[in-house]
Amino acid sequence: MTGFGAAEGPAAGGRLRIEIRTVNHRHLSVQLKAPGELSALESDIRERLRSYFERGHATVSARWVEEPPRGAGIEVDLERASTVVKALRAAGKKLKIKGDVDLAMVARIPEVLKVPSHESEVSAEDVRAILDKAARACVVMREREGQILAEDLLARLTLLAGRAAEIKLRAPERLVAEKDRLARNVQELAAGVGLNQDRLAQEVAHLADKLDITEELVRFAAHVDAVRGALVNGTAAVGKQLGFLLQELGRETNTIGSKANDARITESVIAMKGELEKMREQIENLE
Repeated sequence: MTGFGAAEGPAAGGRLRIEIRTVNHRHLSVQLKAPGELSALESDIRERLRSYFERGHATVSARWVEEPPRGAGIEVDLERASTVVKALRAAGKKLKIKGDVDLAMVARIPEVLKVPSHESEVSAEDVRAILDKAARACVVMREREGQILAEDLLARLTLLAGRAAEIKLRAPERLVAEKDRLARNVQELAAGVGLNQDRLAQEVAHLADKLDITEELVRFAAHVDAVRGALVNGTAAVGKQLGFLLQELGRETNTIGSKANDARITESVIAMKGELEKMREQIENLE
C-alpha cells in the first residue's frame, strides 16, 4: 500500500530527518538513501522496518537538516608522505630527471591527507527513535488506505454472495429443465415408441449427480465467510490469507461454471470471475 511518513530529531550533535515512502509490492523491499555517517546502521534500519511493514517497496531517505559538528583540521600521514617523497627522489636520480618534490605534489598523493570520520558519533538509538516515528506515521496512512480497500472488498464480496444465492435458486430449476430436455430427446429418438420410465429416471438421476453443485456452493459460502472475517477482524498477514481464500473461491467458481450447462448460471459465473479478478488485484496491496 502507498504511504508516507516523516520525522526528525537530534543525532550526533546535529538534526536528522528521515522520510519513508511506500508503494505496492508483493514482498517487502527497502531502498535506503542516507549520508555516509549512517552506512554502519543500514542493516539495522532495514531489519527494524520489518517490524512495521510486511509488504511494499519502501524508500527510506535520510538527510541532515542541521549538520553535526565536524572536526577541525586535517590529518596528515607524515610517515606515508616521507616514504613517498624518498621514493620519488630516488626515482628522479635513477632516471636522471631534474626537479624536486614540492608540497603541492605531496598533497596530491592518495591517503596522505585524511578528513576525520564521524560515523562512530551517530548513535543507533537516536536514529531508531526518528525512524520509528516516521514509520508509525507511514503506517497510519497505510491503515487509512487499507480501510478503504477493505470496504471495497467487502462490497465486492456481497456481490459474490448474491450471485451464489442466485445460482443456488436456479440449480433445481435447471435440473427440471434438463430432465424435460432429456425426455424430449429420447422421445424423438424413440419415434413414438413407449419410454421406459425407470431407465429414464436412472438417466435423470445420473445427470443430476453429474451436474450437482451443492458441495461447491457450500464451500464457496464458507470461503466468503472466511474472507469477510479476515477483513473485519484485521488478522495478521491478512493479504496472504486473502490471497489463498480468493484462490479457493476461484476454484469453486470454475467448477460451478464447468457444471453449469445453463445460460443464467453461466452468466452469474462470468460476473463472479470478474469480481474475483478485481479483488485479486486489490489484495496485492494489502498486508
